[in-house]
Amino acid sequence: MVKSGIILVDKPRGPSSHQTAAWVGEILNTSIGHSGTLDPMVSGVLVVMTGKAVKLAPLLLQHEKEYIACMRLHADVSREVLEDVVRGFTGRIYQRPPRRSAVKRSLRIRVIHKIEVLDVSGRLVLLRVKCEAGTYIRSLCVHIGNVLGCGAQMIELRRTMSGGFTAADAHTLQEIRDAAERGEAESFILPPEAAILDIPKAVIRDSAADAVYHGAVLTVPGIISCDDFRAKQSIALVTESGKLAALAEALLDADKIRAKNHGLAARSVRVFTAE
Repeated sequence: MVKSGIILVDKPRGPSSHQTAAWVGEILNTSIGHSGTLDPMVSGVLVVMTGKAVKLAPLLLQHEKEYIACMRLHADVSREVLEDVVRGFTGRIYQRPPRRSAVKRSLRIRVIHKIEVLDVSGRLVLLRVKCEAGTYIRSLCVHIGNVLGCGAQMIELRRTMSGGFTAADAHTLQEIRDAAERGEAESFILPPEAAILDIPKAVIRDSAADAVYHGAVLTVPGIISCDDFRAKQSIALVTESGKLAALAEALLDADKIRAKNHGLAARSVRVFTAE
């Protein structure tokens, strides 16, 4: 069995995310999990967790996503009008999941951080969308068509980024199998620490790490240094050697932790035992 960590898979069109992740588990002979489900006909970055790193799922599911979508308009529209309408979808938008989705079709709010028209060929439009997790690009294309007044539909979609993980760093199933046959599959597996690059961290003493591994609440004296964060915010607890000890909820603002020498600082949500 391989070490615990993260492997970036370039999911092909056809199989479901669950099937793709299961094949990776069979190839590597390890337990697996995945974050950010992709529809069968959508390709791109699928983050697969191996071994104990499956505990990272709640964090990875929250990662921002980037997609390249091909949208077909149902009538001719000038590029100027198209780009003006597309820009209007930046920010908070209302969405209802499409009928073919596996979740309840209740109205929800999602955030589009950036959306741009990359190219136009006749009625085909290439879009790049950077958005909050859980955004439905299929619904987004339909809504753009509604505002244009001509109708539109998504005909192809590829996820190019999930959090800080990009398609350029992802591996095809064939590449993973070939590496496994050569005994080199572990070179594809990123450490669990790769998942916490964009969340606040607190460096804890080794003695405190032992207590955290056994379920204790982290106290202020156990923290050596910390990034800026607020109480109730999700943070990562890392050891002096840089290993991820736990995902936790901060109980105090970072500035209060720096100013105090006693009290409860963080409560662990997911604990990672030392390997």
